[in-house]
Amino acid sequence: MKIELKKFGEMLVSRPAGKEAYLVLAAYTLPEIKKNEKVEIDFSGVKVLTPSWADEVLTPLRKQFPSSIFVSTINPTVQMTLKTLEEYSFKK
Repeated sequence: MKIELKKFGEMLVSRPAGKEAYLVLAAYTLPEIKKNEKVEIDFSGVKVLTPSWADEVLTPLRKQFPSSIFVSTINPTVQMTLKTLEEYSFKK
């Protein structure tokens, strides 16, 4: 299953917007993913990603699907945010 984050916009900012995005995923997308299915989280089309938005979406996704992989992470804001989450959120 590929989760395309661009469907939430090009500018993924703010904790409330991230929480809302996760609730949408939890209601409509996550129930369709089988237990051992490969999950790709695709950042193509994302221009700005902030740690607060990402923490609300990616941290719970990583906990639920620990083997998920991130794709199309060439954008510098995506790279820096993922680095921040690796250091502070994913290890909790």
